[in-house]
Amino acid sequence: MEEVTAMLPEQFELKSMKDLGILDEIPETGKTLQENAELKARHVYGRLKARGIDAFVLADDSGLEVKALNGAPGVYSARYAGEPKSDVSNNTKLLHELKNNTKREARFVTVLSLIMNGETHAFEGELKGTISYEPRGNHGFGYDPLFIPRGYRSTLAELGEGVKNSISHRAEALKKLLVFFESNPH
Repeated sequence: MEEVTAMLPEQFELKSMKDLGILDEIPETGKTLQENAELKARHVYGRLKARGIDAFVLADDSGLEVKALNGAPGVYSARYAGEPKSDVSNNTKLLHELKNNTKREARFVTVLSLIMNGETHAFEGELKGTISYEPRGNHGFGYDPLFIPRGYRSTLAELGEGVKNSISHRAEALKKLLVFFESNPH
């Protein structure tokens, strides 16, 4: 929520599920990031419709795909090491899985699902890079301490929010969303 808010122009007003009083955890039962993003968007849209509110709904699902692990953790990124979900445990498991592996190519992927006027639209962004051999940096969350974007020597957690928000998978997906808004008056 914080990342998306920081990246969107001022004319957009975002409200979180908590702001809207939707406190239930939405099951992520999709087999792809796009399916999960759409499940989340449809859940919130349905809850708002039931209250007589017709609003645009934007949901996100993101994941890390490591080539040497056949795309894992992928759709299971948040719970890679099991429940309860833990960034530290996920990072530890990922490093263990890649132990002695020099092929560390990876990509972050975000899929945004927008429901606007009852229609669903998807926007995907990616950030290619590699996985470091140890966690580095104190900024960000998730796999940021392990992910080195292509063209950089630092992890996302070392680069900080400003750089991350300008190059990230989420930023790329949001740029596509903004282009869509420009060409589709609402």
